[in-house]
Amino acid sequence: MTIGIDKIGFATSQYALNMADLAQARGADPAKFNEGLLLDALSITPITEDIITLGASAADSILTEEDCQTIDMVIVATESGVDQSKAAAVTIHHLLNIQPFARAIEMKEACYSATAALDYARLHIEKNPDSRVLVIASDIAKYGIETAGESTQGAGSLALLVSANPRILELDDNRVAQTRDIWDFWRPNYSETPYVNGMYSTKQYLDTLKTTWEEFQRRYQVTLEDFAAFCFHIPFPKLALKGLNKLITKDLNPDHKEKLLAQFDHSIAYSRQIGNIYTGSLYLGLLSLMENSHDLQGGDKIGFFSYGSGAVCEIFQGTLVDGFRDQLQSSRLDQFSQRQALSVAEYEALFYEQAQLDGQGNATFPAFKTGAFALTNINQHQRMYQKVADND
Repeated sequence: MTIGIDKIGFATSQYALNMADLAQARGADPAKFNEGLLLDALSITPITEDIITLGASAADSILTEEDCQTIDMVIVATESGVDQSKAAAVTIHHLLNIQPFARAIEMKEACYSATAALDYARLHIEKNPDSRVLVIASDIAKYGIETAGESTQGAGSLALLVSANPRILELDDNRVAQTRDIWDFWRPNYSETPYVNGMYSTKQYLDTLKTTWEEFQRRYQVTLEDFAAFCFHIPFPKLALKGLNKLITKDLNPDHKEKLLAQFDHSIAYSRQIGNIYTGSLYLGLLSLMENSHDLQGGDKIGFFSYGSGAVCEIFQGTLVDGFRDQLQSSRLDQFSQRQALSVAEYEALFYEQAQLDGQGNATFPAFKTGAFALTNINQHQRMYQKVADND
């Protein structure tokens, strides 16, 4: 029995900030963002969009009524939780009308937790072959205005339907994780935005990649030439490129090096338009790779590097399934181009907007564009959501 990703969906906000506009407003050379970070635009969310609306929209784009009646576990991986107690998975379970006898939980370890959720889903299906698990990676990356991290914001959600005999990607047994207790990126409960030690975090990302890859090779006797492509956690695409170059050795076949670099370009096509989406960024890279590369085929091995600050990382591998393209889209970049462009002033207004609660814990919001679901209001401190037919 094989286990892996049977369906994959994605949702992002309906608003975008062009990096050239941000560069002009901040007095920076546009090349600092376009070439230095390999970013062209960022997805920006209004107050009516959060990890629940994004996650539900991503899942709604791929699930059938039959899926919703057979899913027996929902896992939301996030570092942008909206409640310290109630799991976002519980609300998403309700919004999607998934059958009631299902487990719903939320997982956290910075940007790594979606990989942990996949691991958990896989173990569950090994014991229960008829089970289907919905894994959702949903996040809104938000840094302070005019901070060093402002240019690496973003928002989005990946929905992965995990099952036996998957139609997209089989998850292989080869995997190695590593944990380090470090302070490279963190967000205390009292802070709306994270604290970041940028240079240190970059060094830790690259060093954990290097040392985990060495252990992965030692355990499984593999080389980079065993992989048709390698996907990375993408805080910003240029860092992922540094990661790939870290793995490429001088003795690697030049033709294979060229292929890996070409596949890498396909894997960052979506992130260049969306920005950083934390837990989902690795899997957005996979989606971008599969939907933009014409060279991949069933049986190809894909390598993965998952990294979550603090820090936990994992290298693992998967195998593409024959016919995987039948489960994908081909016009997603066109959809991204249809987002409403924001001026820098409009982006800053959305950034600072917060719920204005009255004495009973109630709040209403202005009308904004969202995906298939929206946060409509807060009623006695309870967040209220609904599906929207057309929210233009």
